[in-house]
Amino acid sequence: MSQPILRFAPSPTGLLHIGNARTALINWLFARKNKATFILRLDDTDLARSEQQYEQAIYEDLKWLGLTYDRIEWQSKRLQEYEKAAEALKASGRLYACYETPEELEFKRRRLLSQGQPPIYDRAALNLTSEEHDRFLKEGRKPHWRLKLIAEEISWKDLIRGDISFDGKNLSDPILIREDNSPVYTLSSVVDDIDFGITHIIRGEDHITNTAIQLQLIEALGADSKDFIFGHVQYLLGEQGESLSKRIGSLSLRQLQEEGYEACALASYLAKLGTSEDISPTLSLDQLINEFDISHVGRAAPRFSKTMLDRINTRLLHHQSYNHIQERLAEEGLHYIQEEFWNACHGNINKLLDLKNIWNICTQELTPRIEDASYLEEACKFLPLEPWSSETWTIWTQAIKEKTGRKGRELFMPLRQALTGEDHGPEMKELLLLIGREKVLKRLQGKVA
Repeated sequence: MSQPILRFAPSPTGLLHIGNARTALINWLFARKNKATFILRLDDTDLARSEQQYEQAIYEDLKWLGLTYDRIEWQSKRLQEYEKAAEALKASGRLYACYETPEELEFKRRRLLSQGQPPIYDRAALNLTSEEHDRFLKEGRKPHWRLKLIAEEISWKDLIRGDISFDGKNLSDPILIREDNSPVYTLSSVVDDIDFGITHIIRGEDHITNTAIQLQLIEALGADSKDFIFGHVQYLLGEQGESLSKRIGSLSLRQLQEEGYEACALASYLAKLGTSEDISPTLSLDQLINEFDISHVGRAAPRFSKTMLDRINTRLLHHQSYNHIQERLAEEGLHYIQEEFWNACHGNINKLLDLKNIWNICTQELTPRIEDASYLEEACKFLPLEPWSSETWTIWTQAIKEKTGRKGRELFMPLRQALTGEDHGPEMKELLLLIGREKVLKRLQGKVA
């Protein structure tokens, strides 16, 4: 086989969600692992729903996730190619005109279902006389065009699901050209895949029936269906096994980015979700490429857990060195965070923006939270003079303990609350150094500092 060529083909009719992102990531990892070409193809032939803002969002979201592409193709710029393909199919007798209205087709569909039969088109249009064709046209009816499928077995070895086969007689002749003469996805996608030399088509399991139809269409257009390798990934489900489609808006890449998740954490999760591999954070996409194996992608529908994503994001940040995170800090407007501060605090954050709150606690004015004023007054007496070290907190609290007899939470919590306003956070032995003696004294005394 020649060099593999893959494509990711979103429609710019909305924001990319995690299902799209997982499909894109699997294609990208497969492409980069196999030194293949990776094409971004925008399926933008639906002019009524396609919007420039969503196209731009696709570029930005893929960039955020770290998925680069070798070139971009727009279906809206290839309408003439689809028209040529349609004319060739008409000339060969594989594409035929139909005149049923949507209401008539719906009536036929319901009747078949009520009889317990699959809603397969009855090919009534193939029996129309030339006079009937003329009459429909005079009535103002514009034809839609269907591909005449061949009643034969259609089979392929799926990259993910193994051997799949369909009986052509159980498939309904698909519409390829709408009444307005615009191409349906089935046609435009196959024409592009042939013209671009696509070798591997990895997409959602909702396209399995499409694949059976497209294999016949590939042959009808004069190409060899054996040149194409298909793989169908499972739908993502929610934590309780529910469909994600009901709340997909809250799981768009844009939303997850705005919520402060690290792109590498999401990529780590999506790359391993539904595989036999352990899900753990990786520090780079290069590591994911090295570890990727399409044969590890399972057939069962995996469950996407926001809780698990939180854990991965937290673990990723806890293992980041300051040198590795500097660029990300700058991107989040946290360029002022220095290595000492990062080393003291990163083990206690879930997202990068948590650092801002800790930074403000240490450097900005804070109204202290006084729960036991007399105890804090006593604590002031034992506060060591500067310079301080990482041992200062232990020395100070040991002296307070010996004087007051307090221990554990009763000893530490009033101090943390007064100095930070919080019940939890980074180690106080680290924060004490960052806050400084002057602020510590004032806060213990109940003053804004």
